[in-house]
Amino acid sequence: MKKLVPTIIVLLIVVAALLILGPFYILKEGQMAVLTRFGKIVEVNEEPGLSFKMPVVDNVVKYTSKLLTWNGDAQRIPTKENQFIWVDATARWRISDPIRFYESVNTIQGGIARLNDILDSTIRTVISENYLNEAVRSTNRINEMKVEENIGEVESEEDRETLRSLTETDTKQNEIYIGRDRLSNMMLQTAAPLTEVYGIELEDIIIRQIRYSDDLTASVFDRMIKERNQIAEAYRSYGRGQLSYWQGRTENDKMRILSEAYAKSEEIKGNADKEATRIYSEAYRKNEEFFRLWTELESYKEVLGGVEKILSTDLEYFDYIYSKDGKNAK
Repeated sequence: MKKLVPTIIVLLIVVAALLILGPFYILKEGQMAVLTRFGKIVEVNEEPGLSFKMPVVDNVVKYTSKLLTWNGDAQRIPTKENQFIWVDATARWRISDPIRFYESVNTIQGGIARLNDILDSTIRTVISENYLNEAVRSTNRINEMKVEENIGEVESEEDRETLRSLTETDTKQNEIYIGRDRLSNMMLQTAAPLTEVYGIELEDIIIRQIRYSDDLTASVFDRMIKERNQIAEAYRSYGRGQLSYWQGRTENDKMRILSEAYAKSEEIKGNADKEATRIYSEAYRKNEEFFRLWTELESYKEVLGGVEKILSTDLEYFDYIYSKDGKNAK
C-alpha cells in the first residue's frame, strides 16, 4: 500500500500537468481545425464540440467554414472602346480545402491577399475585353421602353399631339449580347480555377457599382444636355407658332373691329349729314337772307380765324362786313 501512494501521486501530477497544458480544444458550429504536430499536418477536424490533441506537440489552427466576403477597391479600367470606368466589385468565398489553405496562405488575411491579386486581375481583364454597354446593363429592355414628355396645358388635343411629336426622342441604346450578369459569371469562371490551388472556393463575383470617369461623365452630361436642348427648342418652336397664331388672330380681330367701327361711324356721319342738310334746308326756307348771313359769318370764323392781315376787302366775299346793306346792296 505504501508503494502505491507515490505512484498515485506521480500519476495525479502527470494528469494535472496534462490538464494544465491543455489536451482538449473546442470547435464551435461553423468552425474547422487543422492539427499540426511539429509543423506537419496530422488531422483536419470539422466536427463541432470538444476534441483531444496531444499537449505541447500539437498545434490547432482554427478556420471558419462559413461564407466570407471579399470587397475589392474600385478600379479605373478601360473598356474595349477605351472608355474609362470605375468598377467596384465584391465576392463571396469559403475555405474548401483547409489543408491546402493552411499550406499555401495559412491565415484568412493571407487568403484575402491572394484573392486581391487574382480577382483584381480577373475583373480588369474581363472588363477591358468587353464594350461599355455590356458592363452597365444586363438586358435590352431599355430599348423597349417608350418615354413620353409630360405635356402641359395646350389649346387642343391636336396641339398636344403636335408638341408630343416634336419633343419625342428616339434614342436607341446599343444592343447588348453578354450583359453585366454574364460578365460576373465570366469573372467567376476565370478566377475559380486560380483560387482552388489555395483551397479557396469562390461562390460568386458581383459587380457592385460602376461609375463613369470624369471625362466619360462629361460626355454623358453633354449628350443629356443636347437632348434636353432639343426638347426645349421644340417648346420654343411651338411657342413661336402660338405667338404668330395669336398675333395674326389679334390683328384680324383688330381689323374687323376697326372696319365695323368705321362702317358704323360712316353710317352715323351720313345720318348726321342727312339730318344737318334737312335742318339747313328748313332754315333756308324759313328765312333765306338770315340763312345766308349766318353761313357767311360761320365761314368768316373758319376762314379768317387765324388771319392777321387782309390786304384787300374788295371782294364779294367781304360784302357782309364792309357793305352797309350787305350783299343785297348790289
